[in-house]
Amino acid sequence: MFKMLKIAFLYTALSLTAIAAQGLDMAKIDEMRAGSMRKLVFHKDAKDVSQLPFTTPEGEEFQLSDFRGDYILLNFWATWCVPCRTEMPDLDALAKTYDGKGLKVLTVASGHNPLPAITKFYRDANLETLPTLLDPKGSFSRDMEVLFLPITVLISPEGQEVARMKGDAEWFSEDARLLIDALIQDSAAQTTGADHR
Repeated sequence: MFKMLKIAFLYTALSLTAIAAQGLDMAKIDEMRAGSMRKLVFHKDAKDVSQLPFTTPEGEEFQLSDFRGDYILLNFWATWCVPCRTEMPDLDALAKTYDGKGLKVLTVASGHNPLPAITKFYRDANLETLPTLLDPKGSFSRDMEVLFLPITVLISPEGQEVARMKGDAEWFSEDARLLIDALIQDSAAQTTGADHR
């Protein structure tokens, strides 16, 4: 039994060390994960992200690399997905609170989502801050390994995927905001430290 505990402890320590190498203070971050944020799984190693484009309704193309410098909370959703629709007001509040403060919230409608249905949903749900972004053929979503909805991906300021959540969450809960604040503060501290080297 003691040997199994020792192995489990060693494995956990190695995992946290590997994640810490991504620039995150994982011991601190892990303490912050509570409530629905426990579903946010941090990767052992940061992953490259897709550079396929997604668009605005007007056809303007963006890539994830266009948003480097801040954390990106990238949410894949659809108008027909009930859990997606449920979490969108929280994502909107998060976007409103954190835009320009180290976190950019992007919501991409994946697959067939008629623009009138998106517009009506945004209006009915009073979504004021979230951009309308589209992936009508699902190419970007597939390249991001999105197999069902909703999926939310956390991308580091350096442009790599560091965590992923399957399913919906209470994104504007105190638990979520504490976690996001910790991530942003950790990133700011590391940037300041790098500037002083």
